Amino acid sequence: MRNKKTILSASVLFFLGVYTYGQEKDSIKTNKDSIKTNNVEEIVVLGSRAGARSKTDSPVPVDVFNVKESSIILPQTNIGQILNAVAPSFTSTIQTNSDGTDHLDPAQLRGLGPDQVLVLVNGKRRHTSALVNVNGTPGRGTVGTDLNAIPSFALNRIEVLRDGAAAQYGSDAIAGVINLDLKRDTGKLAGQISYGGNLTPTANDHTGDFDGQNIQLDLNYGNKIGTKGGFFNITWSSQFRNPTYRAGTENGPIYNAYNAIEQRALNDGVNLSSLFTNIGNTPNSQQIVNYVHQYAQNVNYFSQELQNSIQGANTISALQSILKPGNFTREQLNYFTDQELAYRGQSRKDYNMQVGQSKLNNHQLFINAELPINDNWKVYTFGGYSLRHGTSGGFYRRPSESRTFTGLYPNGYLPQIGTDIQDISLAAGVKGKWDGWNIDFSNTYGQNSFTYNIQNTGNTSLRFDSPREFNAGGLRFSQNTINLDFSKKYDVWEGINVAFGAEHRYENFKITQGEEASYQTYDQFGNIWNGDPSQRATDFFGLPLPGGSQVFNGFKPENAVDKNRQSVAAYADVEFNFTNWLLVDAAARYENYSDFGSTFNYKLASRIKVAPNFNVRFAGSTGFRAPSIHQIYYNVTSTLFTNNQLLEVGTFSNDSQLAGLLGMPKLKQETSKSASVGFTYKIPSAGLSFTADGYFTRIDNRIILTDQFLRKDVPSDAQKEYDKLNVNGAQFFTNAIDTETKGLDVVISHNVRFSGIKLDNNFAINLNKTKQVGDIHSAGLLQSPQLEKVYFSEKSRVYLEEAVPRVKASLSHTLSWKDATFYLRNTYFGKVTGADIIDVNGDGIIDFNEHQPIGDKIITDISAAYQFTKNVGLTLGVNNLFDIYPTKNLTASTNNDQFIYSRSTSQFGQNGRYVFARLNFNF
Repeated sequence: MRNKKTILSASVLFFLGVYTYGQEKDSIKTNKDSIKTNNVEEIVVLGSRAGARSKTDSPVPVDVFNVKESSIILPQTNIGQILNAVAPSFTSTIQTNSDGTDHLDPAQLRGLGPDQVLVLVNGKRRHTSALVNVNGTPGRGTVGTDLNAIPSFALNRIEVLRDGAAAQYGSDAIAGVINLDLKRDTGKLAGQISYGGNLTPTANDHTGDFDGQNIQLDLNYGNKIGTKGGFFNITWSSQFRNPTYRAGTENGPIYNAYNAIEQRALNDGVNLSSLFTNIGNTPNSQQIVNYVHQYAQNVNYFSQELQNSIQGANTISALQSILKPGNFTREQLNYFTDQELAYRGQSRKDYNMQVGQSKLNNHQLFINAELPINDNWKVYTFGGYSLRHGTSGGFYRRPSESRTFTGLYPNGYLPQIGTDIQDISLAAGVKGKWDGWNIDFSNTYGQNSFTYNIQNTGNTSLRFDSPREFNAGGLRFSQNTINLDFSKKYDVWEGINVAFGAEHRYENFKITQGEEASYQTYDQFGNIWNGDPSQRATDFFGLPLPGGSQVFNGFKPENAVDKNRQSVAAYADVEFNFTNWLLVDAAARYENYSDFGSTFNYKLASRIKVAPNFNVRFAGSTGFRAPSIHQIYYNVTSTLFTNNQLLEVGTFSNDSQLAGLLGMPKLKQETSKSASVGFTYKIPSAGLSFTADGYFTRIDNRIILTDQFLRKDVPSDAQKEYDKLNVNGAQFFTNAIDTETKGLDVVISHNVRFSGIKLDNNFAINLNKTKQVGDIHSAGLLQSPQLEKVYFSEKSRVYLEEAVPRVKASLSHTLSWKDATFYLRNTYFGKVTGADIIDVNGDGIIDFNEHQPIGDKIITDISAAYQFTKNVGLTLGVNNLFDIYPTKNLTASTNNDQFIYSRSTSQFGQNGRYVFARLNFNF
């Protein structure tokens, strides 16, 4: 901790020191140019259709990150983690034990949702992911963009517009816009080979050493096409990432008394599970009783009293009564477990879950090309292909559980969720000038798909006939966007830019059913179960064996959908430079969707140059986010046997029969009102720039995923509708809440050159607070004050308001001298709140809003690069130098010591120190 504070303090003092030095040099009039400052400002095009301008002259806040240069020195290698490290207003953290979300990191801007930030590539709308985030993580119920489907090595820079921009760019741009600008380099082959891993005492389930090994190869090649400025640039990236293991030591019961007897029989060649299918009507019950009597005597840690009881029981039901786990205390079951582990030569860590980052193999190809037709027109294309295979762990299926068929798995098993994520994109267009107008006509297509392959698992109801791997179906989202854009500058006042255009967008969402065994329940004869409880396959204690692939049930035929929609839009954007000190930008956009109707939005922004280097800027806008087509049609249900009935539970789509019978309203757009005010200030002689922007965003009718409305809890009229469709529990996507977000962004940049040394210092901080305001928008037959905590539960509130840091800051320094570059960054992650409702203060009372606070931390990254020749260089570095971890979970949230750290927050992850080496080359 002392070292951490020392480095942070030294960074601050150094920053202030060079600022003071720059001020002093500015005040001394001398002819000797002993200091050369870098007066070339970063130019931005995002946020305006009038062309490039310096980012301090922009009427809205825009950050620019030069990825091409920083990729040599930064510890992070994918877009999400790069932005999480360098942009305080951006948050993205690797998730764990959250199904498909383990392989796609939800990304948020200014504390708003992953679906409330628009992503562009080369200024064109990027498609979103096929995945719907339905698990217990920040961004629950949203559909974000898969930033990591694009190789960061293909990028020239990233622009982040931190302001509502739906009136300019359309749906989703409530929090802002991220534009990924692709490389245009020609005449060389550049590449890097990176190797790293987590060197930390907590590696390998807190036994230490090294895990999470990561090997990555990036190649980029570009060349000219013709002699008039045409080019192509192509990038290939391959990543092989091992998992990390951060579980503690499983401390709950693993084996019961029957498991011990079963293992002794198995050692003698007798598989007790082969002697019955339904224990309640097996014809050879006496044979089973005899075997239990025989092999129980071989369990030497059973007490004499227990042995006597077993030998005295002469029926199956009598043995069940004696051996059932409910007859024993947790301490007794743990005693059985410890003894049985020793007998089998196992340890408790053998039963740990795989908690940490998932295993990942990722291959990406991206291209960017342009070809002039003549002096005024050019055609262009860009796009890529990405294939990512991920494997993550679920919850361990212990031998003592009825969902584990011990006839096949006497030691239980750890099921694996495998995902194949395929991403395809291609944009093509023509742009040029005609009669003073800039014209751009383009078509952009994108598709993202998730296919689930569940491994090392089983359909328990199939017993010995169960496969160990299942195709559980998948999700696919496709989008095609046609744009026609016009802009022209007029020589009026200090310049007027007029822009207008139109857009057509087509979207398709598809759910593909899994193979039959991935979702179906079978009876004792191996046929599809008809609902007769007497025909169920059971375990020894008579508990029914569940169907479907364990850890992730496949999508059923009735879940399969293939839906599409269209939208058309028209916009106008006029920028007035009334004088050289007053700029006003006005934009308006009309958009109509085939599934919910139309929306009209506008924006007004202005920049006032109070002094040559001091600007004041402000903006106000309305915005919207159309409900994702996924949110309208996504559904996944399971059939459970409850109260002697086959009943459905799960997520029902917004257009389902149940939603209609309950009077759930059709999803409509979220609407927003945003306002921001700020200033920019430059001191060119000192190489300093300051920006500060306060903002406010009000979002009405925000779409959320509710919790389960159980039949027993809903009003009687709703129960009747549940009964008509044999439903026991349902959750829905609905426009249920309104929110307000307030925040402040401050960015200070400094750069200077002296005596061959180049120094860049950057400080940025984001403060934000999001809260739910007003009443819950309950509706139809589920409109009841008692159900408001189901519409928007306490856990959902935490995910929305407190699971992402309200304060995040970074201070970085890059020092270059000759062929060497040194990099130091400290990032402050503010406190967050765990979503679990537990007894935090230990008073024995659990309040409805009692959550564990998770403390703030500072993460230090450091790296050094040296260019040995003009073609070859080497980078060494450490991310999280001091091996900082989040606050440990209280016992109630650890799931038997498996989740040492929270898996429901988004701070900086739980992987610990990461060390790496990177070989850079170009020819």
